[in-house]
Amino acid sequence: MNVREWVQQVIKPAEIEKYLVNGKDFIDVQSIFGHLEKYKNPDKQQVRDILKKSLDIHLLSPEETAVLLNVKDPELLEEMRETALAVKKKVYDNRIVFFAPLYCSNLCVNSCVYCGFRSDNCEEKRHVLTMEEVRRETEAVIDEGHKRLIAVYGEHPQSDADYIVDTMATIYATKRVTPTGNGFNNIRRVNINAAPMSIENLRKLWRAGIGTYQVFQETYHPGRYTELHPANTIKGNFRWRLYAMHRAMDAGIDDVAIGALFGLYDWRFEVMGLVHHAHDLERQFGIGPHTISFPRMQPALGSFVSENSPYLVRDDAFKRLVMILRLAVPYTGLIVTARERADLRREIINYGCTQTDASSKIGIGAYSEKKVQEENPDKVQFMLGDERSLDEVIRELAQDGYITSFCTAGYRCGRTGDKIMNLLEKGVEGKFCKLNAVLTFREYLNDYASPETRMIGEQLIEKELREISGMPFFTEKKLLSTFQTYYKRIASGERDLYM
Repeated sequence: MNVREWVQQVIKPAEIEKYLVNGKDFIDVQSIFGHLEKYKNPDKQQVRDILKKSLDIHLLSPEETAVLLNVKDPELLEEMRETALAVKKKVYDNRIVFFAPLYCSNLCVNSCVYCGFRSDNCEEKRHVLTMEEVRRETEAVIDEGHKRLIAVYGEHPQSDADYIVDTMATIYATKRVTPTGNGFNNIRRVNINAAPMSIENLRKLWRAGIGTYQVFQETYHPGRYTELHPANTIKGNFRWRLYAMHRAMDAGIDDVAIGALFGLYDWRFEVMGLVHHAHDLERQFGIGPHTISFPRMQPALGSFVSENSPYLVRDDAFKRLVMILRLAVPYTGLIVTARERADLRREIINYGCTQTDASSKIGIGAYSEKKVQEENPDKVQFMLGDERSLDEVIRELAQDGYITSFCTAGYRCGRTGDKIMNLLEKGVEGKFCKLNAVLTFREYLNDYASPETRMIGEQLIEKELREISGMPFFTEKKLLSTFQTYYKRIASGERDLYM
């Protein structure tokens, strides 16, 4: 099958229409702007009532989100920041989950004007990793100490669902002896960032053991979306992309991840779009998004728009939107990536983020080739802001009191979808994750940490152990003795024990 024939078969109109309500999707431009205008001058008590609702771990309505988006009072903004951090602490404690992106292909049939991978970018050198290359890339990621990754693909028949399934199998099968010789390390969870697919193809990914399925809408404004995505491409279909997560749910994938590329349109509108998206998933499936991402557009090879958009988001607005997303969708994980500068990333984590990456390479084959971005500019989608090693980032966060987690226990114990959402809302999952974070952090300190990071990490782990020993939740549920046994076994050289 040639590319043109493949493109014509991708979109299934019936798998759009089934999710519409009276022929309409859940993005109503006039309604969104109407709410933003209606709540331009929010009352202090109104804002504080909304913050209380968020602290009770309830999804905010679009109207309530619009209120927060209009807050300008410095006192209220500080209360919002403090509440956002309190929400994060209540649901996720002081953990930061780490992952690495693995770019498997940059062939793409689309022509998004802001992306270095677009099909009409003649400056881009194209490549699809072979399974042997996937294995070598995975080995290099594992050797950094990573245990979770997100595999990234362009939309093209050479990187279709069957190819993704093959790469997942290769990644899961790859094992490496640890530098200290204490058993082996491997990737324990493979998340996927790929183009929207049919339910049939998504079921293939589900059967192959996909972690979280991630698709960014890019922009939720239909008019702006049309300007940026040519109509004769697959991605030019706004609704096919809008309902990608709905199809994933119907395919059995109950951990889905949404996001917008901030800088394509008004950031306030995009925040509203993300909240509407969360509401529609809850309405139709009873489960909101597992994570939300909010990458800011960065310069991309051969893209004028990526550097000259009228909607580029300043640092102060970026901090606000992260804070508001934490408050608006309090149960969800928030991902800040190495797109951002190191200093800003450190600050943003204090606004409620729960996941980040490090040692990231976004070039095709860049991990095994050990190339820095500047040496591989023709194979990257955009430019990174933070190229520090995993060890450096872990050490900085440990100094700030954040414990690194590579935990994948919840997924392997069946705590996914509505189950994990219920546990997150009750503050229970965070307690299990605290135990597993300590266990995986112990693994990292033993196997990969530099002497300086190990020293700082040991101090933090001792603090965590004292805190765990004094928490009634663990003693009452008789979890403490099991955890202590697992901790001793990992310290002695065993690996991959979890609660």
